[in-house]
Amino acid sequence: MADLKLTDVEKAYGEVKVLSDINLDIKKGELIVFVGPSGCGKSTLLRMIAGLEKITGGTLEIDDMVVNDIPPSQRGIAMVFQSYALYPHMTVRDNMSFALKIAKKSKAEIDEAVERAAEILQLGPYLDRLPKALSGGQRQRVAIGRSIVRDPKVYLFDEPLSNLDAALRVATRIEIAKLKESMPNSTMIYVTHDQVEAMTLATRIVVLAGGGIAQVGTPLELYERPNGEFVAQFIGSPAMNLLAGEVVQTGQQTRIRLDGGGTALANIPTTDADQGLKVNLGVRPEDLIATDGDDYLYQGEVDLLEALGELTVLYFKPESPGAPPILAKLGGIHTDLKGRSVKLKADPSKIHLFHNKISLLYR
Repeated sequence: MADLKLTDVEKAYGEVKVLSDINLDIKKGELIVFVGPSGCGKSTLLRMIAGLEKITGGTLEIDDMVVNDIPPSQRGIAMVFQSYALYPHMTVRDNMSFALKIAKKSKAEIDEAVERAAEILQLGPYLDRLPKALSGGQRQRVAIGRSIVRDPKVYLFDEPLSNLDAALRVATRIEIAKLKESMPNSTMIYVTHDQVEAMTLATRIVVLAGGGIAQVGTPLELYERPNGEFVAQFIGSPAMNLLAGEVVQTGQQTRIRLDGGGTALANIPTTDADQGLKVNLGVRPEDLIATDGDDYLYQGEVDLLEALGELTVLYFKPESPGAPPILAKLGGIHTDLKGRSVKLKADPSKIHLFHNKISLLYR
């Protein structure tokens, strides 16, 4: 298994630069997840690591060796794509062993590698079946097994669950998590647009935006301490609410007066120079609490609600045409709130403050 280091990596197509200033250290045994909006360069970066896209600037090192000009087959990398790309006329066993046969490995080596991968992926009963006799989740496991038998330095996953239905996606995600636990020294890089996959699988998440890296951190670091509005709203579903306001009291706790008339305390230190600072207050829907008191940060009319049993999602009428609605997740069933005016508050430890889109914690 391997360490990877990307230093000032760039990718350009002619005069158009799509990625720049990519600096990232990936340690042996990590499962790194690339996330970001469509077109941010997640898959392009993965393909550059694989050698399928040329790096137009900077260096990529695998175990301290610069591999920019080394062909994909010699990088010690195995890739699992969105499509299973299985040979339909070959059994599971033959699909998994094909690359080893091409490499002229001995039959004993091939059989041992296939049996080991089949045991890890629970594919033993299916080794003699054709792909058409397997479910989508089982086919994806075969595609992963085809990588495992090669014993690569790095595993690359390019949205491997995107072609599965919701139930299979959950089951296969759990299987990938178990696979990583059974191979603790394996280095894996995983591209997805699914936040649940990122939050549950990753050792660290790399958020890509605007042709570069917006933030790197553990899933909970990004959730609890986003460095700016983009990451704050990208990580978490539904997105974090943002409310405009002004700092009216500074110190170890900061008081904000919201434009809508409410006030809030945040456990974020500020100085006298911040008095009157225009900020956006960020609070996640799940951190909002309904209140009848005068100490509230938001009051609005519930326009729509979704009763999900264990919780109710409230959508408040936008304050102006085109503005995003404020959302709140309340535990339990609250169908009686539709059409009513509701006040909301939040614990000071759950409040985020942003100025010029940057978190006051990171300025």
